[in-house]
Amino acid sequence: MRATFKYLAYAIAGLILVQAAVIAWAVFGLGGWIEDGNSLTKSTMEGSTFAFAEERGFMIHGITGEVLIPLVALVLLVISFFAKVPEGSKWAGMLFGGIVVQIVLGIVGQGLPLLGMVHGGWAMLLFWLAYRTARQADVLGEPTSAYATAPGR
Repeated sequence: MRATFKYLAYAIAGLILVQAAVIAWAVFGLGGWIEDGNSLTKSTMEGSTFAFAEERGFMIHGITGEVLIPLVALVLLVISFFAKVPEGSKWAGMLFGGIVVQIVLGIVGQGLPLLGMVHGGWAMLLFWLAYRTARQADVLGEPTSAYATAPGR
């Protein structure tokens, strides 16, 4: 269970890196597409086909951020209660809560673009938190042997 805890937390950190990569891919692709003389409208983005190949990055960013990462974080939180990682539930809970905040920032940021900076900065904090949560699995708990807990030790 301890290894599962560790690898799920590392998986979240890796998925956060994927998030950064695909949104950069999408925005850079959008910039190139506009430079080629195209214009972006609501109907262009809501069409049934992709206007440019990199537009898939927006979709991947949304699915990964609103479905995959929260699902992995929820599984991590549940596992944390059984993994016997010292303070593992605390770290997994903070990570899950931070991910919920990130989702809210992403959704509300659609109407308040300034929150995009907060959303990006918060992602960096979440990456660190996921990494730190994974490292918590390597922390040894209090000694439980009879010798270590004997009076006078």
